[in-house]
Amino acid sequence: MTERLGSVKRTDPSVVRLFGKPVAFSPLLDEIPVGLVILDLDRRVAMMNRSAEALTGMSRDEARGLPCRHVVRSNLCLQRCPLPEMSSESEPVCLEGDIISRDRERIPVRTTFAPLEDPEGRLVGFLEALEDLRMLQALDASKGRVYSFGQIIGRSSQMQRIYEILPGVAQTDSSVLVTGETGTGKDLLAEAIHQASGRAKGPFVKVNCGALPESLLESELFGHEKGAFTGAGESKPGRFRLAHNGTLFLTEIGDLPLTLQVKLLTFLDDHVIYPLGSTKGVRVDVRIIAATHRDLKQMVREGRFREDLLFRLNVVRLHIPPLRERGGDVRLLLDHFLRAFTSQFQKPIRGFTDEALERLMRHPYPGNVRELRNIVEYAVNLCNRDRVGPDHLPPYLLEEPEAPAAKEAGGGEQPPVREQPAGGPGRVSESTTWMELERRMILEALLKAKGRRSRAAEILGWGRSTLWRKMKRHGIDG
Repeated sequence: MTERLGSVKRTDPSVVRLFGKPVAFSPLLDEIPVGLVILDLDRRVAMMNRSAEALTGMSRDEARGLPCRHVVRSNLCLQRCPLPEMSSESEPVCLEGDIISRDRERIPVRTTFAPLEDPEGRLVGFLEALEDLRMLQALDASKGRVYSFGQIIGRSSQMQRIYEILPGVAQTDSSVLVTGETGTGKDLLAEAIHQASGRAKGPFVKVNCGALPESLLESELFGHEKGAFTGAGESKPGRFRLAHNGTLFLTEIGDLPLTLQVKLLTFLDDHVIYPLGSTKGVRVDVRIIAATHRDLKQMVREGRFREDLLFRLNVVRLHIPPLRERGGDVRLLLDHFLRAFTSQFQKPIRGFTDEALERLMRHPYPGNVRELRNIVEYAVNLCNRDRVGPDHLPPYLLEEPEAPAAKEAGGGEQPPVREQPAGGPGRVSESTTWMELERRMILEALLKAKGRRSRAAEILGWGRSTLWRKMKRHGIDG
């Protein structure tokens, strides 16, 4: 039976008659690499394809029957939505705007609105086609950059080497393991690989393996069937199925529990997943990119990571060097983020004073590019002159010694030693560990955000779950 678009039903997707025979409609829509949402006359979701699920982060079963504005969550919904004025005679309308995904990510899209008619010409619903514009915007933004690949910026020899091999890596379907310290830009590198690959039209789905407990993470990755466990009232496709024909990015892969490491290894062998509560496998076409700041070889020796999984993930390994080893990239990044934030905040700031620049250039940046970005954002927020001065920098930068202590020849890098600074508990000395500095950054962000965790996470460039986890690690009560 064909499902009517004029009313929403909790039934299987509709079929249409083509060449005199019924044809399954939903699988046809799933093969289109553009998000498609079909609405009834009340502008409630009747059907959506896999690309729309990946964009919105919401499954079709969850979305069915909900108002469009609660699923797509576009800035056009309250400002310029053309659907209220649309009739069966209306021409399609194309508008650009942003949507907010379920993961609270802002995604630029081009939305085409069109009426749907029955054979008699009566209006029975609407079609929304959502085209992801992230790749196009990234290409436009990179036109003026000489030293960049996608959103990655750097002119050091290490970064140039990465730029050279990225195009070739992107054109294969081999698993990629991205390593590097926290804040070096592993997420940007993974997305750059996806956007330069033949899968760029498909979804790029990111999962933080350390953000959820094991029971929830398994369902999030592999999906579940209705009734698979208490509270599973509807079937859920999982991130693997949402990433079909695209890329699944597993960040913090070192935090993946051993039991799920086995399931991931099984998928890498046969590209079949088994949702919770189902004995029937589902074949999906997904490329895996994993990232970690941990030493996976050491975790293998400790029995916390499977060696066979490491071999399967480590087909292509890309290491992003820490910012302290990238020479002139610091100045390049300072200028880039200053331009970005002065434009965003609409401030007439033209650069840094010599003293501020000297302090910024000698800082070791244990938080890497993310820390540098946050420092510049902090400074632009505080600056009320045409140049950023030392008084606009975060306090811990002003408390650093005037010149870094030289290492003994051949002595290598010495481990940090905890000491009580003479300047009081708030002072950051050269021997301060990254854990202490990270705790200080969190406290400053919370102070600036007046205790609002979501705003503090934005200031730090983290997700809310990441901030919550780090606050718990440092014993900070929010």
